[in-house]
Amino acid sequence: MMKIVLLTALGVGGATIFGSLIGFVFRNISHKFSDIVLSFAAGVMLSAAVLGLILPSLNYGGTHGILVSIIGIFTGAVCLNLIDKLVPHLHKLVGTDTETHRSTNLDKVLLFVTAIAIHNLPEGIAAGVSFGSEDTAQAMMIACGIALQNIPEGMVIIAPMLAAGVSPVKTFVCAMVTGLIEIVGTLLGYWAVSIASAILPFALAFAGGTMLYVISDEMIPETHAHGSETGATYALLAGFCVMLVSDFFLG
Repeated sequence: MMKIVLLTALGVGGATIFGSLIGFVFRNISHKFSDIVLSFAAGVMLSAAVLGLILPSLNYGGTHGILVSIIGIFTGAVCLNLIDKLVPHLHKLVGTDTETHRSTNLDKVLLFVTAIAIHNLPEGIAAGVSFGSEDTAQAMMIACGIALQNIPEGMVIIAPMLAAGVSPVKTFVCAMVTGLIEIVGTLLGYWAVSIASAILPFALAFAGGTMLYVISDEMIPETHAHGSETGATYALLAGFCVMLVSDFFLG
C-alpha cells in the first residue's frame, strides 16, 4: 500500500508541475478556455469530495457519523478560511524588486500563488487520508480528481508571474514548490490515519470540507469572473458526471 501511496503522491504533485510546463508553452491561453478547464476540474473535485470523502466519513462514523462528518466539514473549511487570512507576502522569497511599477500586480500574483501552495497541503492530505479507508479504487478516484484540478492550476500561475516580472526559472521553481507541498500533504495524510485509524471519519470529512471550501471560495468565483458563466457551469456539471460515472463503474 505504501508504494501505491507514494506513487499517487508523486502523481498528484507532479500534475501541478506538468500543468506549469504546459503553461510555459501556452502562455496566452484565453480566459474562456482557462475558466472551462478549471470549472471542469471543480466538478471533478466536487464529486470526489462528496463521493470519496464525505459519504465514506458517514459510513465509518458509526452512531455519531453524521455529527462527526458535519463537524469535520466545517473544521476543514474554517481552517482554510483562517489560512486565507494569514497568507504572507512573498516578495523577498522570490527576490523581485518591490519598488517597480509592477509591484502591485506582482503582490496580487504572489499572493495567488501562495494561496495555491497553501491549499495544496490539505488537498494532498485529502488524497492521503482517502487511502486510510482501504478502498484503493475510491482513493485513486479522489487522487485523480485532485491531480486533474492541479493541471490547470499549474497552467494559470505561469503567465501572470512572467508578466509581473518574475524570471522563468523562478516562476518554474515556485510552481514546482506548490507541487512538492502536495506530495508532502499526501504522505502526511496517509501517515496520520495509519497511526490513528480512530480519526478516519473526522479526517475524511475534514479533507472533504477543505475541498468544498476551495471549490466554492476559489474555483467557482474565478471561473465566473470573466463572462464565461454558462460554459463554466456546464463544464462543472460535466466534470461531476465524469467522476460519477467512474465511481459507478469502479463499484
